[in-house]
Amino acid sequence: QVQLVESGGGLVQAGGSLTLSCAASGNIFSIKTMSWYRQAPGGQRELVALINNTGSTNYADSVTGRFTISRDSAKNTVYLQMKGLKPGDTAIYYCHAVLAYNSDSRWYQWWGQGTQVTVSS
Repeated sequence: QVQLVESGGGLVQAGGSLTLSCAASGNIFSIKTMSWYRQAPGGQRELVALINNTGSTNYADSVTGRFTISRDSAKNTVYLQMKGLKPGDTAIYYCHAVLAYNSDSRWYQWWGQGTQVTVSS
């Protein structure tokens, strides 16, 4: 069993900053990627940022230059530093991991429970 526990969401004014954290625990042998998705009311879940096990990152165009994803591999934790927040960033943010339970090269996806980020204008 694996758990992804997010923290750091909240209410912030436009232009403000927040940092989200997601700690993975449980039966983890290796983590391939960790990422953040978000889902706004009435919208689809979309990828915000991803980091792989070599440290390479990808960002949605809408957050490039404002958000930074980082990872502490020793702690199986991923962070999302968000600056210059806009009302359009309001959403539930979900942590996602692709990981293996052992060395059999099978990868599995896990999701966190989500954390609310609300940006007021």
